[in-house]
Amino acid sequence: MISKVPLYVGSRGSGFSIKDGVKTTVKVERNSKPRYQISINGVLTDFEVSEHLLNMYISRFEDIKNFRILVNHKVNVPIGAGLGTSGAAALGLSLALNDLFELGMSRVEAAQLAHIAEVECKTGLGTVIAETYGGFEIRVKAGAPGVGEIIQVSVPRDSAVFCLIFGPLSTKGLLTDNDVCRRVNMLGGKLVDEMVKDPDFHNFMKFSRMFSNHVGLMSSEVIKIFKIMNEVGFIMSMPMFGDGVFTICGDDLVEDILGILHDHKFNGRIILSEIDFDGARIIV
Repeated sequence: MISKVPLYVGSRGSGFSIKDGVKTTVKVERNSKPRYQISINGVLTDFEVSEHLLNMYISRFEDIKNFRILVNHKVNVPIGAGLGTSGAAALGLSLALNDLFELGMSRVEAAQLAHIAEVECKTGLGTVIAETYGGFEIRVKAGAPGVGEIIQVSVPRDSAVFCLIFGPLSTKGLLTDNDVCRRVNMLGGKLVDEMVKDPDFHNFMKFSRMFSNHVGLMSSEVIKIFKIMNEVGFIMSMPMFGDGVFTICGDDLVEDILGILHDHKFNGRIILSEIDFDGARIIV
């Protein structure tokens, strides 16, 4: 039976955190209205998961009601492209609020509120727990940090993450699509079990590609890249959920990948990043 309690809702799967992501800054003003203001890269916006989380905090903690909260998410990667920006925004904001207002929650308890916000907004299921701990992980039990369980997998420290992003896919739309959810559940758990048996990033790329093929959300551009890179021995996969491709490789192979994609004139936003092994954290 699938739980309806957000703390116990989540996903099993595998993935990694990248250093290029979201940095959240929070400032407060006493006795001002409206109660909060949210910006992304300095531009005022309505960001659903952050609004939801702020309302959770305002309703739960009396002292916060005396302040206006100014939030800016500096986002260095495309939003809605399967790179976990909504989860990262919610997680960073929750950690910052807990720290700024000295609310006394543990890091895990603050992360749990971010997980609840994301689940209730239908913007993600397993992102927050992965980003809480960082590195390369396998989520073996669904749920929020402190409820779900992950296995950390070793990966060479000089590994590079290469992404080519063409555009967004609607996470909310896909998580509420029964046919997509059926295909995800049909294979996802089995591949997680296989990863646990032999936790290796080469296997991760192989299983991730199998999963992408099975779920069937690939655009024509993604399919073309898969075919071209297969021919030269590179396995690429697709971020869930985003229109693009990614791979993990040694630093020395990045130029080769760039050259191949340039030769075939693929247009998209290129992201090169190291893996982040520390997880979400307060920066003073």
